[in-house]
Amino acid sequence: MKNGKEKSMFVREYLWRDLMTVCGLFVILLTIVIGAFLVYKGSSTFLVYRHSFLEFLGSADWAPEDNMAGGGSIGALIFIAGSLCTCGLALLIATPFSLGSAIFITEISPKFGEKFYRPVVEIFAGIPSVVYGWVGLTVLVPAIKTVFDRQVGHSILAAGLVLAVMIFPTITSVAADALHSVPKECRMAAYGLGSTRWQTIYRIVVPAAAPGIISGVILGLARAFGEALAVAMVIGQTTALPTSIFSTTKTLTTEIAAQMGNAMEGGEMKSALWTMALLLFAISLFFIFLIHHVTAVKPEKEEKTSTSVKISTTAVPVKQFAAKGGKLDHGK
Repeated sequence: MKNGKEKSMFVREYLWRDLMTVCGLFVILLTIVIGAFLVYKGSSTFLVYRHSFLEFLGSADWAPEDNMAGGGSIGALIFIAGSLCTCGLALLIATPFSLGSAIFITEISPKFGEKFYRPVVEIFAGIPSVVYGWVGLTVLVPAIKTVFDRQVGHSILAAGLVLAVMIFPTITSVAADALHSVPKECRMAAYGLGSTRWQTIYRIVVPAAAPGIISGVILGLARAFGEALAVAMVIGQTTALPTSIFSTTKTLTTEIAAQMGNAMEGGEMKSALWTMALLLFAISLFFIFLIHHVTAVKPEKEEKTSTSVKISTTAVPVKQFAAKGGKLDHGK
């Protein structure tokens, strides 16, 4: 009886281990297959229709032929510039609010932040993209038109604001987790050296959590790059290079979503769209590599050096304490 139970436990142990291994390998294989498929489809632009990589990235002349003969132009600079402008603007708007919210949740009011504020922030992550796009189209676009006295409210500004709201919960949640993971002993040590709460936050806690915060920013940027529907509803959909935040333009995702269903299979147009999809895939891989590089564990020697630097920077408030005759300025 005992041998039977041991055998059963042994079988279940190896069964679940092998099942988890198969699932992990399947995900790896699926990623490789997707990448290979995109390479196969996207390379037709260069191998079949004889366009150059420099033309694809550096030209703003977008006029591919929707047939097998080819002969058009496939410059995707307009869509690349549109994606960079909208995502960059969204990141500039969302990052300060996200970092401030994360600090509020973990350092300023942890009880209220964890019980009430953080759940409210996470609700934003569950709202469908079409809702953001519809609110932007009906509320934000007319507001921009009225406030800035423009002919149309569709613009990079509108797309950037919509994307900023969409990536706000992602950056906030990851940054809050990173700040929360900083050991309490670091805070107590800073307080023991005479630092105020704000000095502890911006000299100890935030630098220690910097890799996690940067990872949250990168994840938010990746989320913004992959958004199509909400951006398409507010950006104006004009095939032209942006000249200001009020310009109407297109992004890589909006052009793929708009044209992929209508393009001829195997034609120059569809091949160019597959090449843009391959570019987005490469950008996603770059973001993943960047996150792993930022969050990589440092060698022990570097950790000791960084620890000594943190201790030296924490000692600054002690000098201020002594210079002021033993009185801390809690307003700084």
